[in-house]
Order: sequence, then C-alpha cells, then structure tokens
Amino acid sequence: MDAKKRYEEWLENPYFDQETKEELKKIADNEKEIQDRFYRDLEFGTGGLRGVIGAGTNRVNIYTVRKATQGLANYILKEHTEEKGVAIAFDSRNMSPEFAGEAALCLAANGIKAYIFPSLRPTPMLSFALRELGCTAGIVVTASHNPPEYNGYKVYWEDGAQITSPRDRQIIEEVSRVTDYADVKTMDLEEAQKAGLYQIIGPEMDDKFTEALKALVLRPEILEQEAKNLKIVYTPLHGTGNLPVRRILEELGFTQVYVVKEQELPDGDFPTVSYPNPEDKNAFRLALELAKEKDADLVLATDPDADRLGIYAKDTESGEYKSFTGNMSGTLVLEYILSQRKALGTLPENGAVVTTVVSGKMAKEIAKDYGMELIETLTGFKYIGEQIKFFEETQDHTYVFGYEESYGCLVGTHARDKDAVSAVMALCEAAAYYKHQGITLCQQMERLFEKYGYYQEDLCTVTLKGQEGAEKIQAMMEQIRSAVPQTIGGFRVLRFRDYREQKIRDCVTKEETPSGLPKSNVLYFELEDNAWCCIRPSGTEPKIKFYMGVKGADSADAEEKLTGLREAVKALAQ
Repeated sequence: MDAKKRYEEWLENPYFDQETKEELKKIADNEKEIQDRFYRDLEFGTGGLRGVIGAGTNRVNIYTVRKATQGLANYILKEHTEEKGVAIAFDSRNMSPEFAGEAALCLAANGIKAYIFPSLRPTPMLSFALRELGCTAGIVVTASHNPPEYNGYKVYWEDGAQITSPRDRQIIEEVSRVTDYADVKTMDLEEAQKAGLYQIIGPEMDDKFTEALKALVLRPEILEQEAKNLKIVYTPLHGTGNLPVRRILEELGFTQVYVVKEQELPDGDFPTVSYPNPEDKNAFRLALELAKEKDADLVLATDPDADRLGIYAKDTESGEYKSFTGNMSGTLVLEYILSQRKALGTLPENGAVVTTVVSGKMAKEIAKDYGMELIETLTGFKYIGEQIKFFEETQDHTYVFGYEESYGCLVGTHARDKDAVSAVMALCEAAAYYKHQGITLCQQMERLFEKYGYYQEDLCTVTLKGQEGAEKIQAMMEQIRSAVPQTIGGFRVLRFRDYREQKIRDCVTKEETPSGLPKSNVLYFELEDNAWCCIRPSGTEPKIKFYMGVKGADSADAEEKLTGLREAVKALAQ
C-alpha cells in the first residue's frame, strides 16, 4: 500500500479517533508531508521506537505505541514469562505519560501485569526497578536527548539492560507481524486495576534506588569534610533528573547546590534550549551564567531522561569554565574509581572496564596501568549492560566501570544502563576528593593527559532526513565500504574493521580475522600513530556519524593532528 492509500485509510477507518483525523485533514494538500508520514511503518529497531510525534504510520502516536506493545506482549506470551510482569517509566516529553499508559493497558489486556511509575523518572530507575520487581521486561517512554518534536519507546529485558541479539530481532519479528491496528488489544484502566493487572510503583522504589547509589561511595570521610565546600550548579534541562539528583547530593552532604530555575521544571517543549543535550554547549548557557554568579566549582547538566551527564569545571588559573567531553569525564571517573579502590584494597583481580569502539583510547592505558582488562563493545550502552550479564554468568570478570563517549557511564551494577544520577554522585565525590588534595578537576584532567598521553577525539555528524536521506546514508556507507582508502588525513590505514561483515582486514598483510562482535553497519579504521576513525549511521536519528581520535605529544600536537584528520574524514562524506 502506498503512502496516499495509507493516509486515506487512516481518515476512513473508524478505529482511529477524531482528533487524529483532524490532524491529518490539515495536511490534505501537502503531498510531501503525507509521503513522510505514511511511506513506511515507524521502524521498531534493536532498541525500540523513536520518531516524531504525530499522526501516521511513520510517527510516534498512541496507535504505533500500542502496536509495538502488542508485538512485545506476543513475544512475552510465547516465552511464557507473563507472570513476572513488565515495569514502565516515562520522561518529561510531550505525550510520554499518555504513551506509557497506553503501553500498560495493552499489556494488561494481554494478561500481563504492568507496574508503572506514577510520574516521570530517569531511565536508569526503570532498569533498577524492573530488577527489584523481578519483571520479565521493562519499557521506558523517552526520546532521550532528541529535539522536542521527538518521542520514543525503549525495551529492556529481565537483566535490566536494553534488549540485544538475538532477542531484539525476535521481538522485532513479533512487532512486524502485527499488521492490523484493530488486532491490538487494550482495556479500560479501571478494569485493569480491578483485575490486578495495573499497579503503581510506590515511593519505596525511589528510596531503594537512592540507597543503592549511596552504597557506591568510596570516600565517605572525605565527603564529610569537603562536600559542604563544593559549589555546584545543576540543570536538569526540563527533564527527569531534578528530584533524584538533588536528593542524592543533599543526602551526601552537598549543601551548596544551585539549580537553574528556568530549566528546573519538566517541560516537553524544552523552551530554553533548541536541543536538550548536554553534549551541546548551547545547553549550558543559563547554567554557566549562574555558575559565574555563584563562583561555582562545577556545572552539571543531565539530559531529559537523566542517563547522560555533561560537565564544566572551573579552571582556577584562568578563571574560566572548561567543558569536558564525554571521554574526559568518563576517564576522570574511571581513574578515580580505580585509584581509590586500589588504595582501599577492593580492586578485583579479574576486574574489567567496558567501553565502546568509538570511545576514547585513554581508558585502555588507564585500565592497563591498574591491571584491569578493557573490553570494547559496539556503540550503544546496551552492549555494556550485556557484558555485566555475561560476567555474572561466566564469573570470568568483575565489572568495575563502563562508559561511552556520548556522555554516559555506569558506576556499579544497580542498573544496567547509563545512569546520570550515579554519574553526578561519582563526579562530585571525585571533585570533593581532589579539592581536599588542593587541586581542581581541570588540574586532575591535565595530570591524566601528562601521564597517559594527550588523547583528543571529535565527532562530525551529517543530518539527512526522510526517505531520500536514508538512501543517501546507505549509499555513502556502501561507497566507503567498497573503496577502502589507504590513508586518511595523512595517517596510513593499518586495519579496517567492517562490523556488518564481522571481519577485520589487516591492510598490510591482507589477512582477515573475525571481528568478535555482533553484526552492525559500522566501519572502523585503525590508523598509524594511535589514530583512528569510525563511521556509522545513527540508530535513533536521520544522521550519519563520523568519529575520530588521535594521541599527541602535547595538547597543541594533538589538536593539530585532530584538525587534519577531521578534514579528511569530512571529505569521506562528500
């Protein structure tokens, strides 16, 4: 069925409500908009749904959410795990409470008990809660850091991590089999409650989550002395982090916490930022103004579902606030955890640090220095969470820390996804510790560069929207794949990894070896002189991403190398 026929079917079918039809009538003369809304079914990918809110098969709405949930319910019923139930959380985005409610009632109509938070919660709290409740699966309604017009739906399994292979493909198959919206089940809220199939998650879950985080503190005696002296500016960027972040900081003794008032309350329109992403420097504008007013030591921002943390720290030498990339903050927390656990005698002999192929390479040097094994996964924190499950099954390793370059990390195993609340706690503990030593986070970061090398990384993104954009991205990947360059930015290509083909090719010997990672449309170039670059289409946005990194003798050398590599990588996108 073509887009126009699908559009007309939605207008005529009594299954769709009048509000949806009125929205669609307004685009009757806009062929391009009709095409974009109906040229396909919104893809239920390896993590779930994500797209623009609105009416249509290629949009996030109550019907596409119900359809996805019916597919998930069918899978759960086939697995015979329906008795365990499903936990549901949602963030501050527009329609998030409604979509979460629709998912819960669809599950209930299928005889699967839904446990749902009464109001917005961070994504890591869902991961924590489903494990506490012993659920078979979890759902988070969120579009993370995407622009305001987006929303989404992520699926977790009983280990608390997002679904991975082969379960992700099996659930996708079940969702794709639901072709008629009229086949999707739902039921009345009151009936679901009477049947014991709809249960609100109580405040005791918030208490358990906070206690689990507090148990991860390494130096409580330092916090007793220094927490009150650290000045912190924090913004939840209109998202879910406000209450849990402020609570954990208060209970650990951080009394000088200043919240950006304009961004304190939840608001799905994100009125003060064009892009609610702590990776974007523009998101810090109001926080930095408040930091200068309060002479803060740290400036922190969490994204709407509070799984990512961005930071600025005051450089006392210049008086300016310096931004930390996700790689910098990740390695800072990593080295703090390893050094303190070594001093305390709690560093496991079989300890493992887990990161992704596109994250910075300093972590490997730090892990090696402390006798830890560094394990790289594909991009996406679900693969880091999956490693924790493997460790528990095999007992080969003990998880110590995991992070990815996109501002996400996980301290501890209370959750199996990145957690900005625990990241705030760990970073503030580290800042208090270094303040006690008489240095700032900026100075500690410089110490790490001096010891391990001046690693610098960058990310270039090309946005190509719609059906035409998706085709261009695919063509770009195939072109690069079929004509692997011998040099990039003056660096010789030593090895080429094609994760879709699951092969690593030695460009010198021509020998091919297995990649050892799941199949994924990712191209990776190992370059000489510790440089590298990687190309992958985004799994959640209409973008293709170019990652790169270098190691320099000093910061100027690293910047010069990175500039050359950046230009060369951009040329690959032409």
